[in-house]
This record gives sequence, C-alpha cells and structure tokens, in this order.
Amino acid sequence: MTTLLSVDRVSKSFGGLQALSECSLNVEKGSITGLIGPNGSGKTTLFNVITGYEKPDSGAVTFEGAEITRASSSRVFALGVGRTFQITRIFARISVLENMLVATQRDEGWLRGLTRSKSSKSELTSAMEWLDFVGLGRLADQPAGSLSFGQRKLLELAYVLVADPDVILLDEPAGGVNLTLINEIAEKIQSLNRSGKSFLIVEHNMEFVMNLCDRVTVMHQGADLVSGTPSEIRSNPLVLDAYLGGSDEDGEEVS
Repeated sequence: MTTLLSVDRVSKSFGGLQALSECSLNVEKGSITGLIGPNGSGKTTLFNVITGYEKPDSGAVTFEGAEITRASSSRVFALGVGRTFQITRIFARISVLENMLVATQRDEGWLRGLTRSKSSKSELTSAMEWLDFVGLGRLADQPAGSLSFGQRKLLELAYVLVADPDVILLDEPAGGVNLTLINEIAEKIQSLNRSGKSFLIVEHNMEFVMNLCDRVTVMHQGADLVSGTPSEIRSNPLVLDAYLGGSDEDGEEVS
C-alpha cells in the first residue's frame, strides 16, 4: 500500500514535559488506522503536530510525499488533511447549514468562509448532501448549539467531509456517545473508507477500534510502542503491560 501520511521521529516538549519522543507513524492510503494509548501518552499532541496546531521540536511530517511539518493549520487543512476534536469545535450561534458552508471554503481559510456573504449553489448542494449523509439534514436550519453531544460529533464529521479531505483524523469519535450512535458513526466511517477516504482515529473505546481499524499503533510515554493488526495488538505483552493493564489477580487478561 502507498503511504499517505507519515510521521518520522517527531519530538515535542512543553517546558520540562516531554509530550512526544521520536514518535513515528504511517497511515496507508485507503486504510483505517487506530491510535491508542493511556491518557497522557501524547495522542492529541501528535494530532496537533500533524495538523499544524503545534510545531515539533524535531522530526518531520509528510503528506502525499511533501513535508508539511511547519505548515499552518489552515494550510494543512487546505492540502487535504481534515481533523475533528475531542471537544467539538462548531459555531454554536449559527445554523447547522451555515456551519457547513464555513467548511466549504477550504482554500480560502475558515475565517473568510465564515464572513463570506454568499455561497454557490454547488456548495449548498454539497453541504446538504453531507448533512443528509450523517442524518442531520432535517436539522439544517436549527442553531448548531441546540444539537445533542452526539449530533455535534456528527456535524463536525460532516463539517470536515464537505471540504473533501484525503485523510481524516478523528479524535475520540465515540467518546461520550451512546451505543446506537457509536454504531452509526462506525458505519459512516466504513462507508467513507469504501469510497476511498483514509482515517487515523484516536479512541479509548477498544471495541470500536479493534472492530473498525486495519492497523493500530500504540503510544506510551510520548513514543510509538508497537504497531500491528488488531489481533496482534490484543495479544502483545507490551500493550497488555503499558495500556490494557496486564493481567488481573486471577491471571486473566484485562481488556
């Protein structure tokens, strides 16, 4: 498979805290890649470095063979790297549809998209198609702030999709969401993946990750500990030690 997104020995510290330590990761084109690890292992910092919200102290990030290590977040987005956040970032005071129209302006920057007065017919059509895809079309005229937490997650996914990125980074898409909606999100990801979208997913819900992802990378103390298929990760003693908790007092694996 072709490597779409690559992180090569990236390090990042904040004062005396080493958040990332020579961390490496590859996302293959057409894959769904999982990124797991204990709280504080550096997953969100790695997302921030990839998407231009933080600049690394050393190392490189490449996308489709071109280095994007020092690119701004808006530039990374414009190049085709979409990203959601653990805490959803939507514009609560404008409508669901207006949120989508901000995202259609990928090449203009998000602020210009927010302030632009008119959207084209094709942009409106695309925005509604993606809202329908995530099941929010009927709520297009509602204020985004009135949505439930799970619906906000879906809006943020649609918000990213309308900009047509090549790879989508999802930060805890199942976090705080009920089981029905978790299954719906998983189905949307699988459908998008079949159509050619690639994903890198940070998630604490192990069942969600193991059932969905082709490969999983485990982070520990800011570094990539091990990568492999879900079955390999489940049985790897390093993972059981560092993340899944090893064995319980009866000698059974903790999952």
